[in-house]
Amino acid sequence: MERHVRPEKPSRVFDRGGEWAALTAFVNRPLPHAMLGIVSGRRRMGKTYLLRALVEQRGGFYFGATAGTEAESLRQFSAALAEYTGSPVAFSFATWDDAISYLFGQAAAGNPTGPPFLVVVDEFPYLVKVAPELPSLIQRVIDRFQVEESRVRLLLCGSAMSVMGGLLAGTAPLRGRAQLELVVRPFGYRAAADFWSVADMPALAARLHAVVGGTPAYRRQFLGDDVPASMADFDAWVCRTVLSPFSPFFREARYLLAEEADIRDTALYHSVLAAVAQGNTTRGGIAGYIGRKSVDISHPLNVLEDSHLLARETDIFRAGKSRYRITEPLINFYEAVMRPAWARLESGQAAEVWARSAERFAAQVAGPHFEAVCRDYVLGPGRSLLSTSLGQVGSGVVTDPKERRQIQIDVAVVEPGSGGSRPTVALLGEAKWGTVMGVNHLGRLERAREILTGRGMDTTSCGLACFSAAGFSDALRAEAERGGVLLVGLDELYGRTMPTTVLP
Repeated sequence: MERHVRPEKPSRVFDRGGEWAALTAFVNRPLPHAMLGIVSGRRRMGKTYLLRALVEQRGGFYFGATAGTEAESLRQFSAALAEYTGSPVAFSFATWDDAISYLFGQAAAGNPTGPPFLVVVDEFPYLVKVAPELPSLIQRVIDRFQVEESRVRLLLCGSAMSVMGGLLAGTAPLRGRAQLELVVRPFGYRAAADFWSVADMPALAARLHAVVGGTPAYRRQFLGDDVPASMADFDAWVCRTVLSPFSPFFREARYLLAEEADIRDTALYHSVLAAVAQGNTTRGGIAGYIGRKSVDISHPLNVLEDSHLLARETDIFRAGKSRYRITEPLINFYEAVMRPAWARLESGQAAEVWARSAERFAAQVAGPHFEAVCRDYVLGPGRSLLSTSLGQVGSGVVTDPKERRQIQIDVAVVEPGSGGSRPTVALLGEAKWGTVMGVNHLGRLERAREILTGRGMDTTSCGLACFSAAGFSDALRAEAERGGVLLVGLDELYGRTMPTTVLP
């Protein structure tokens, strides 16, 4: 069997080791048939940067579509293909059918034992908008070259998540034809800290990630490497970047929403996001906040989920219950801090607005974000602390019938029962952003474990964990030393130290 050397990831491509491995494995697969891959991800994630690096190493054909008419787009594609092939005369395809057939034919006519022919069509949704027949045309030629030989490796890339997700869904023409479906996501919180060069300052890294998340383009393309130098510089940095009307960051959250193809009434979608940012995280709560019936917000909720701007997270302890969470930190920051004071920010009052936003930032931005980061920790680097690497990681509410209260569990790991076995609770945790945690928080977790035991769940190996960005009381630390609880602070979350207690 023919073997090709897999090219190493260029040093200029930060992180993205898994994505690079998936792309090179797709391109190098030694099959004599055409193959299709779909690459998607919201804007500014570095998709184009990643794919251009791949094309440069493989010598493939790259075409970046732009917004335009069908005739103009076809003319641009023809010119790019003619330049790539070194044709002395410009190509003049009459239809997209002719262009796609020629492209695949070129691969079929090439060296049958040579490396595959890589083709990248970036911002594919622009083409689909003016030529909706394109997926069907590609499907037809892919089917043809599943029988005939053609070593083309076609990657379709785009930022409109609803469009890209629909390419392989339901009865779409390309369903069942793709051998790769890659979503390029934001950097995780640890990788983002490395990217922003703040990994040695966990308190700063946590606040920075709560505002800008893990979007690669924000540091260099938007801010020209303007990074807060220390915690003392963070407030000034927020005012001169995100809250400044002269910064490209200022309107970025609005643009993120407007760029999605399926979003028409942006005011309605901003209201939905504002409801979630204000703590109205259930469907009924969102509907009540914006003055609509629950049934009337199904479409905007679905569109925001498809756009990867909103996530619906099921209650891990209550079947049928779920809550919504904004997945893009910058949008959450905008809805919670910026939108309510927009007129003042436009008039240059960033320092005043930010000074009055401390409580709102802690409660509506940093707090919920910290809880999500703690779940990411348990799902990723902290999984070795558990007795099991399986189980669903999430959050939920445990109802205490005796005290007539609800105990919020911010971090939980539960293995569902199977084959007659009971569900197993491996971890119960509480996360606090601005509170020094004490034994009262531990007592709440112990009570939740007792209730779940009474409900028939297996809690014999259930560990308890306290996550805090503000620290722990001496009494709670003493409990941890006796093996009663796992304590995870910012140093542990960012890998600077390891928790001293390992759960059973």
